Amino acid sequence: MKLSARIAAPAAALVLAGLTATACGAPQTSDTGTKKDEKTGTLRVWLFQEVGNKPKEKVVDAAVAGFRKTHEDAKVEIEYIPVETRAQRVKAAFNDPKSAPDLIEYGNTDTAGYVKDGGLADVSAEFAAWDDAEDTDPTAKESVTVDGKVYGAPLFVGVRALYYRTDVFADLGIKAPKSQAELISTAKKIHKEKPDLYGLAVGGAYTYGAMPFIWANGGELADGSGSAYKAAINSDKARKGIEAYTSLFGDTNCPAAKCAAMGGNATVTAFAAGKAAMAVGGDFSHTAVEAGTVRGKYAVVPLPGLAEGSVAPAFAGGNNIGVLRSTGHRTLAVDLMKALTGKETQAKMFDAMGFLPTYTDVRADAAKREPFVAPFVTTLGSGTKFVPASPAWGQIDSSLILPTMFQEIVSGRKDVAKASDDAAKKMDAAFADAG
Repeated sequence: MKLSARIAAPAAALVLAGLTATACGAPQTSDTGTKKDEKTGTLRVWLFQEVGNKPKEKVVDAAVAGFRKTHEDAKVEIEYIPVETRAQRVKAAFNDPKSAPDLIEYGNTDTAGYVKDGGLADVSAEFAAWDDAEDTDPTAKESVTVDGKVYGAPLFVGVRALYYRTDVFADLGIKAPKSQAELISTAKKIHKEKPDLYGLAVGGAYTYGAMPFIWANGGELADGSGSAYKAAINSDKARKGIEAYTSLFGDTNCPAAKCAAMGGNATVTAFAAGKAAMAVGGDFSHTAVEAGTVRGKYAVVPLPGLAEGSVAPAFAGGNNIGVLRSTGHRTLAVDLMKALTGKETQAKMFDAMGFLPTYTDVRADAAKREPFVAPFVTTLGSGTKFVPASPAWGQIDSSLILPTMFQEIVSGRKDVAKASDDAAKKMDAAFADAG
């Protein structure tokens, strides 16, 4: 998961949680997991702990209480554990079913890897028969889908848009940009007029902020056929997007010496602190910006695409909840998954934590009640993108292949063609390793 998809997010420091399930004897597994499906007993759930976790706990507790009303013979134990330990904890759970939980919350970029590891249960039939699922955003459903099969239910979605300083724009007599070219020229105009400000805060390590520039120009990270992928980051269209993004580094907007190493958190922090006139930030960045010096002096619009008035495709981040293949309580676990991710719970989670619902109707209602959500809902409605649904993505992301490419370009060590070719080779090696 790109949890700084909630910065990514964004990002708040997140924490994953783990509890242990009671197992009777060694699990007998098949292609669908354990053959046991006990209708009583204790369900153990691992969830991410947020900074300020109490509001989330209240929503989860309410969902569990509702579940218990119709499943009186089942008990539920929720554990919240530090996100820093999630990789080890989840891997250990997959390898040792006796100590594994029944359900886990996981980042949506982790789906393919967890499926390859054999850890998640295929819940395609139950998801298809679930009334709430009919209104699931297509991209959110994609984030739980591998090779046409569904491995969980989306919990929330996060996207990015353009934050801009209304006071700076008014002072310079300019309006929010409506195209990518205008965004770039506006950023450079602002920095020229106000050298103490980045026109648009950008970061060489801000992968998810750079992707919309690539996608808006018709480029892709990779081309897929089934579960097989080949890097496309060095295609002509992708290179146009890379050139557009990297043109924002330098003395005319965001000096490479300061901005090449910045990630998403740093760009949002720069904006919130009044050091930038614009920044690409998520719906999940709203609280941080509100706590900054720019409170009351900013607005948000969708990040513009190539054509005037268009919206650049944004990365659809977020988290999901899945049932483990090793559970001995499959039916109960699926029912609890629905309770934790259903429309009522997601509406409450938005009110408590600001997480965007994955249901189009629930999200539309949230936008009516909270105006700041509107640009992000518009972005989602305009079409979003996702990373390659390959277990290789975790390696590509953690080995910083794309940030390295951007940094090589903005530092002048390589041109766009060479840097993108080298990145493509590294991505293809990762895809090959993943099988």
